[in-house]
Amino acid sequence: MWSGITDKSFGWLKPGVVFLYPMVWIYEISKRSSKMRDRRFVAEHRGGPLKKEQHFQLMIWACDCAENVLYLSEKTTGEQLKKALCTGRRWTEGKAKAGDAMKASVAAHALARELKDPVSVAVARSVGQAVATAHMADHSPGAAWYALKAVKFAGEPVDIERKWQDEQLPEEIKDLVLSARKIKNI
Repeated sequence: MWSGITDKSFGWLKPGVVFLYPMVWIYEISKRSSKMRDRRFVAEHRGGPLKKEQHFQLMIWACDCAENVLYLSEKTTGEQLKKALCTGRRWTEGKAKAGDAMKASVAAHALARELKDPVSVAVARSVGQAVATAHMADHSPGAAWYALKAVKFAGEPVDIERKWQDEQLPEEIKDLVLSARKIKNI
């Protein structure tokens, strides 16, 4: 039950904090930082508007973005990251569970932490974000963003890579992804 006491009731409370009886503090969603989830990426089975087919399309696109830059670090990380991407693609076919994809994502991010070369780190992070799309669809733009970082670190033209990424988007998710990229400045 809400107590009705908000940040306006007491001067010492921070803006956006709501008092929840008994003695629990909750931040109002409207006051959170800009890093809050984009509700348009929440799956239908979790109460959001994202259809299952769109979720699969986001995973495929994110995997395509990561795979397109895999050659930049293939000598050091290729096989591990290819395996993770395979798990993500298998999820879209119903042959892997979201938990399997999350384990693959965690492994890709662990690999990124071990690497020293910024290009290889960005490629591994791109794969980690792509595969994490199974768990949360809003990871998909992260895969594209890290792919762009890898291209930039490699000294290649970022605009060409971004154009390629945009051309891979299916029509059903194009507006969603492009508007999210604009909001997040990706």
